[in-house]
Amino acid sequence: MNQNKTNRFMPILMAICVIVGIVIGTFYANHFSGRRLNIINSGSNRLTSLLQLIDDQYVDKVDVDSLVDKSIPKILAELDPHSVYITAKDMQIANDDLKGSFSGVGIEFTIREDTIHVQNVIKNGPAERAGLVAGDKIVTVDGKTFVGKQVTNEEAMHRLKGPKDTKVKIGVMRYGSDKVQEFTVTRGDIPIKSVTATYMLDDKTGYIHIKQFGETTYTELLIALAKLSQEGFENLVIDLRDNTGGYLNSAVQMANEFLPRNKLIVYTEGRKSPRNDYRSDGRGSYQKIPLVVLINEGSASAAEIFAGAIQDNDRGTIIGRRSFGKGLVQQQLGFHDGSMIRLTVARYYTPSGRCIQKPYVMGEDKDYEQDLLTRYQHGEFFSQDSIKHTGPEYHTSIGRPVYGGGGITPDIFVPEDTLGMTNYYKQASMSGLILQFAFKYTDDNRQKLNQFSNMNELSNYLVRQNTVDKFATYADKHGLQRRNLMIQKSQKLLERYINSRIIYNMLDESAWTQYLNQDDPVIKATLNVFKNKAAFPQKPDAEQKNNKKVAAARIIPYEPLHLDFPKLSAKA
Repeated sequence: MNQNKTNRFMPILMAICVIVGIVIGTFYANHFSGRRLNIINSGSNRLTSLLQLIDDQYVDKVDVDSLVDKSIPKILAELDPHSVYITAKDMQIANDDLKGSFSGVGIEFTIREDTIHVQNVIKNGPAERAGLVAGDKIVTVDGKTFVGKQVTNEEAMHRLKGPKDTKVKIGVMRYGSDKVQEFTVTRGDIPIKSVTATYMLDDKTGYIHIKQFGETTYTELLIALAKLSQEGFENLVIDLRDNTGGYLNSAVQMANEFLPRNKLIVYTEGRKSPRNDYRSDGRGSYQKIPLVVLINEGSASAAEIFAGAIQDNDRGTIIGRRSFGKGLVQQQLGFHDGSMIRLTVARYYTPSGRCIQKPYVMGEDKDYEQDLLTRYQHGEFFSQDSIKHTGPEYHTSIGRPVYGGGGITPDIFVPEDTLGMTNYYKQASMSGLILQFAFKYTDDNRQKLNQFSNMNELSNYLVRQNTVDKFATYADKHGLQRRNLMIQKSQKLLERYINSRIIYNMLDESAWTQYLNQDDPVIKATLNVFKNKAAFPQKPDAEQKNNKKVAAARIIPYEPLHLDFPKLSAKA
């Protein structure tokens, strides 16, 4: 009897349970729907969903990978100016310079008239062993014609670089021959030097030019110092002009060589990056040598870390012009396809506590990119009084005032000057005609120029050749009207620029640097500092504290503004 009643009411009980379940489910669905929608509509999921919708439903076929490559840079552009995206294709090129070596054929080249011209063949490299020589024109690669509009730096490096021990066939047109000669080159490791010049400025002063801060920079520095030690140097100049930076650790290692124990070199700190101090360990071998560091508006990042450590610890004298002002630290984060982003994760601060990052507005980098031009137009390159400090005042270890918020201001300011500057010179240098002429002159006269094995001999020979007049004739035929009065006024500037490029083409970057340094007022100011035994900064007296300015060096600079000064030849 009871069992029958239970069976009779079971369907009713089940119906009630279903209804209650629906009510409860509806309540929770409505109650939490906002949170669920927020999760679905969060930024990352929306981007993923958008790409899926485009891939599934867009009217035409779309290369989603290409779309992502184009979109990520635009997202990062809404952050700071130094957070960037690098595609898998460009990864190798982006890292080669800092790695200290790459795998390739071992040539320096330039592209002229849609053809690769071999400017230099790296000594004992794969190309030299295969038989290529400077002056060769590459016209085929692996049996395929490689001339015309397809020839770009990127495409040339893509074809000539490659894994070690792989082979590439290169066809060249050689001076004096009208037939294509083929050479099989076995690719190998090609070193990329950070230290591009090491020599004695005078009997007591050693000079080291550092182009960037890569993995091998510290090792190269030690080799350079050992070389100068054999020549008996007592003073040291480290030239970081136009050094765009690189690895922070390399700058720290280098600063450590010159600082006493437990001196703060730099510290980094960010929202998700706790403060990290970098200090000297006291093992440096050159802690007491008189030191001068050269900087300019092209010195950035790791170069500023080194200069700031030397300045704030009152270890040496900084000479030149205000540096670029990059105080942001990037971390490389890779994707599965081989691409990566360099994301800003922290700021770095010099020992006095200043962040030297110049101002920027997130997502608006036009003014940031134009900063150097703005400085020039404002007169900063010509007058120390025109320097605008946007950050607060800090003090070095002995109380000298220094400023944050926009680069390292040198202790001794050496201005640019308008002496010899004319519109003709500006047009000649900015148009690229000087470089083109120098390349052509080198190729046409290579047999004669090969007789000169050092910078001084070649320089003296070029002076006698009146290269300025030859250039003016060449430029007149290529759209730059000859202006004899302006050419006469700019004679020294033109000769210096033209001859320096020919010297680089025929010799190397070290010879090029030595040539430019001969009449460089920054170098002259440096030698005066050593002559006066003033490399170690002195504690400011009351008058200096009130003035809060360091006396400027009143010396005529060696060249005008070169914001668009062309880069050296590409390497492959």
